[in-house]
Amino acid sequence: MSADFASTADLTDKTITFDAIGPDLYAFTAEGDPNSGVIVGDDGVMVIDAQATPVMARQVIERVAKVTDKPIKYVLLTHYHAVRVLGASAYAGAEILASAATRALIAERGKADMDSEIGRFPGCFALSKAFPA
Repeated sequence: MSADFASTADLTDKTITFDAIGPDLYAFTAEGDPNSGVIVGDDGVMVIDAQATPVMARQVIERVAKVTDKPIKYVLLTHYHAVRVLGASAYAGAEILASAATRALIAERGKADMDSEIGRFPGCFALSKAFPA
């Protein structure tokens, strides 16, 4: 008998935190994953990694609005994993940035990776309560 992948058995609600980690630097995390970084610049904000779903991304957006009135201008996707990129559509008006390699991997592996990560991290995707239309 094999044990479940650690994340598949973890369906508990996760505490979300949004902590200042330096001047104009913030960390959004749901007990370790998924994470987003936030950098508040002179005239706008960059979010690093979009979150797993648009619903979860809106939680990041809401917290950013509590610390600055500057717009989120950029969302940097560090790699192709679904828990990092699927929330990008929630950042209306922001420029989505990614390396050419990351963009290619999203195009190549996006659907398969989404299906895999929903299976591997059901608690993460349950937190979102679905992908709204």
